[in-house]
Amino acid sequence: MTMQKSGAGVNPVAPGRDCDLCPRLVTYRETSRAANEDWHNAPVQSFGPLDAKLLIVGLAPGMKGANRTGRPFTGDYAGDLLYPTLAKVGLSEGEYGASPEDGLRLTGCRITNAVRCVPPENKPTGAEAKACRPFLVAEIEAMTNLRVILALGVVAHNAVLATLGERLAAYKFKHGSVHDLGRTFWFADSYHCSRYNTNTGRLTEAMFHSVFERLQGLLKK
Repeated sequence: MTMQKSGAGVNPVAPGRDCDLCPRLVTYRETSRAANEDWHNAPVQSFGPLDAKLLIVGLAPGMKGANRTGRPFTGDYAGDLLYPTLAKVGLSEGEYGASPEDGLRLTGCRITNAVRCVPPENKPTGAEAKACRPFLVAEIEAMTNLRVILALGVVAHNAVLATLGERLAAYKFKHGSVHDLGRTFWFADSYHCSRYNTNTGRLTEAMFHSVFERLQGLLKK
């Protein structure tokens, strides 16, 4: 594990460009590098300030989203919903343009993924999530002002609980729920802002906005 610099500053501990912890993901990454030489095709680093009070945890980079652009939730539908929502509640400055060069800046939150490399069919294995866990541990430990962790989807929910050493059975995933873990921060859930979830009606824009509106009260404490 090596220190990595990004536009958001220095990540406390993050996988290097050629991280080899997960053989299946390495193979998939190398195949994408050969086919798309101008894409990022590497572990995607976190985005946003380390002194933020909110950490948003997604599943993994999308092939044509973050794996292509190098910034979480950038370049795919999930970002089209997530970033305007952050702007709506005052957690970002600038306009989201689906590119790392759009000048967008997060002011009150940081975004990361449970698994930093793109997985086949957007489905990381349990072993891959476990291999990537030390990076999430370091992320949380470095965020000394942290007040809320928001998990997007069940896999991210489970990854955060495993990272914190909590029993999965003790905290069931439910959209809009806020869990008291007896720590200095809260743990909240939302359905993932994927195109599938919005197209099927599982998650509406209003439902997603309401999650962040509720968290605003916790972030101000």
